[in-house]
Amino acid sequence: MLVPVKWLKEYVALSMDTKEFADQMTMSGSKVEEVRNWGENLEKLVIGKIMSIQPHPNADKLVVTQVDIGEEKPLQIVTGATNIKEGDTVPVALEGTTLPNGVTIVGEDLRGEASQGMMCSHDELGITKNLIPESMKDGIWILDEKTPGSRFIDALPAVDQIIEFEITSNRPDCMSVIGIAREAAATLGETLKLPAINLKEAGTDWTDTASVRIDDPEGCSRYVARKVENIVIRQSPQWLQQRLMQAGVRPINNVVDVTNYVMLEMGQPLHAFDAAIVARQSIVVRRAKPDETTKTLDGTLRKLNDQMTLITDLEKVLGIAGVMGGENSEVTTETRAIILESACFNADRIRKTSQQLGLRTEASARFEKGQDPELSLMAANRACQLLEELEAGQVCPGVIDVYPQPAAPRENTLRPHRVNALLGTDLEVSEMVEILHALEIKAHEADEIIHITVPTFRGDLVQEADFIEEIGRIYGYDKIKATLMTGDIMVGGLSHRQKMEEVLKRTMSGLGCYEAVTYSFVSPSGVDLSRLPEDSFKRDFVRLLNPLGDETSVMRTTLLPNMLEVLRRNVSRSVPAGSFYEIGQVFYGQLDEAKAVLPLEVKELVMGVYGEGNDFFALKGMLIHLFKALGLASPDFERESNHPTFHPGRCANIYVGDQLMGTLGEVHPLVAANYDMDDVRVCVAEINGDAVLAMAKIEPLYKPLPRYPSVVRDLAVVVDKMLSVQTIEILIRRQAGELLEDCRLFDVYQGVQVGENQKSVAYTLTFRHNERTLKDREVNQCYDAVVSSLKKELNAVLRA
Repeated sequence: MLVPVKWLKEYVALSMDTKEFADQMTMSGSKVEEVRNWGENLEKLVIGKIMSIQPHPNADKLVVTQVDIGEEKPLQIVTGATNIKEGDTVPVALEGTTLPNGVTIVGEDLRGEASQGMMCSHDELGITKNLIPESMKDGIWILDEKTPGSRFIDALPAVDQIIEFEITSNRPDCMSVIGIAREAAATLGETLKLPAINLKEAGTDWTDTASVRIDDPEGCSRYVARKVENIVIRQSPQWLQQRLMQAGVRPINNVVDVTNYVMLEMGQPLHAFDAAIVARQSIVVRRAKPDETTKTLDGTLRKLNDQMTLITDLEKVLGIAGVMGGENSEVTTETRAIILESACFNADRIRKTSQQLGLRTEASARFEKGQDPELSLMAANRACQLLEELEAGQVCPGVIDVYPQPAAPRENTLRPHRVNALLGTDLEVSEMVEILHALEIKAHEADEIIHITVPTFRGDLVQEADFIEEIGRIYGYDKIKATLMTGDIMVGGLSHRQKMEEVLKRTMSGLGCYEAVTYSFVSPSGVDLSRLPEDSFKRDFVRLLNPLGDETSVMRTTLLPNMLEVLRRNVSRSVPAGSFYEIGQVFYGQLDEAKAVLPLEVKELVMGVYGEGNDFFALKGMLIHLFKALGLASPDFERESNHPTFHPGRCANIYVGDQLMGTLGEVHPLVAANYDMDDVRVCVAEINGDAVLAMAKIEPLYKPLPRYPSVVRDLAVVVDKMLSVQTIEILIRRQAGELLEDCRLFDVYQGVQVGENQKSVAYTLTFRHNERTLKDREVNQCYDAVVSSLKKELNAVLRA
């Protein structure tokens, strides 16, 4: 909202600097975006009157003019302007003047004729092109009759400061100069001065032969119509054009300019219809018919629907209510009488209409935020007053005002002690009432309660907290003393589970894995591509009622398809190797649909690797490291050959104690083919994230470096090739006892040397005592116990 300061001062006294005023308005809730200077560097411009125009003797497109600037001898100015004539009053820049566009005027000869200054256009004086009246877009600024030689800035309010306010959607009452003046008066403790409206009126009462009917009361709550006859269409006076341009509106003609002026002044959009076009002087407000069309003022044919409100007569459409008038009822130079519309339309209806038509106007921007129906008659009378003052027409007696359900001011109450409790102030009740009165909110105190009557233009004030906010902002938040909070103070921080999740992410990052974040909404075909069985609980989807498409129609029950899609995308883009992980929620539908229970949410961790160095064993090592970092016991891996997603010979279930934590394996070739990764060996681990985070426990422990030497022995045995090395390792650790510090597999061999269906496994056993040096016999006893148990329990044969 652009507000010229000189215009604002007509309604409220402003004695301070504009910058200071802007700061105070911002502090009271009317945020100022910018303060602009309008008409800078115009001090040296004077008013000139063209005395004569002669053709240039040496140039076909130039003329030589004599311009009276109030001195004995007129100035000679050479120009190429085509919109001037003898007797016109124009702004003249004298020699040495620097214009807002940076051009400095110097005297010079133009094709042999001296030019002693320059007649100026709007554009040259810094006015934006889209605000220049159509008749002067490409020519000199023709002024109203002024005294030659007077200063331009004295003859015209061309120099001003423009304040741009940010108006929030809940304050449509501030989308006007008077609305801002009301806020300024309350902020500064001044009195708001509204324009006095007095009409002369002449002729016969037009309401005897005219009518207004509202057939769509939902779309229109009030419709005021007035008639103005003997209309003379011409340019508006200079002061009115200047006001409109400063407020960001282009002048058109006196009738349209008056409707725009009142809209900017009071916030009520108006529209003028050519009365000769309105059949039988009858206005009908109704809903549009399905597929009905009308051509608007911009010349565009608009297709309408039955959710739009129209202004019509008894035969045709005259305009789209609250958005734009119709081309057929436009006010033109031939117009001799107008019907002036001032109405209140449904905000939601106007917003939807504007969106559906892709048409947003100054009127729709105000209507869609909500208008005060009590303003309609006042705005119509104000426009009629201005038309009389401009001698643009004769206002007919009589007003048609259709107002089926007049808006009543709302009643409310306010507890004074609540005001001070919430704001942290110590205001007296009388101070609260005074602030409310300054905002034109009627208030009086009775029985320790403030009784409030809310004006109709403040639709945003609904509950007690709203009034407390009004008192706080006008009193001044900067005046409220800063104090410490009272009550119990809760110290924020991460929960144990959140801390463990952070450790998990740091560990995975340290292992060289990138975190993936994928959508929770997925396609149900993902479980098919992963070859999950038909009876799998992971097919029990939570389905979306209004999905964007099949690809996002259900909520994921597993992260595995998402990870495979991430790997596929990287493989398809020729990324040679990759390691990724994702930790996120999966969702399972409830089996009993009769119960109104939310879906079950489970956190899942999935890891995926491919490329050189990223095989089954690399991923297994990552898991072991992760579990160790989270303080979990070292996981056990048990062969799994029946999982349809994984290769039957390269898959293992993961256990911590008796708890199944997930599955690790190389992706089955058929699954890899489904994701276009036939030539890549992909390994994935799917882990129960909830179980991992629940069992995670990190307690920093100091472990000193060993003071005594270790004893190392190698052990190689031949066993059945189907025997897992894990079984062998468990037996070794059990039999070796506490002296065994480490047991590490370093070789597995199969060949003719060890026989058919046999394999050789070799371990390095490390023994150590924490308090003394071990003796050979102690190590031999442990070693012999291990060998004996291997022979007895596993039929192992010690290799020479």
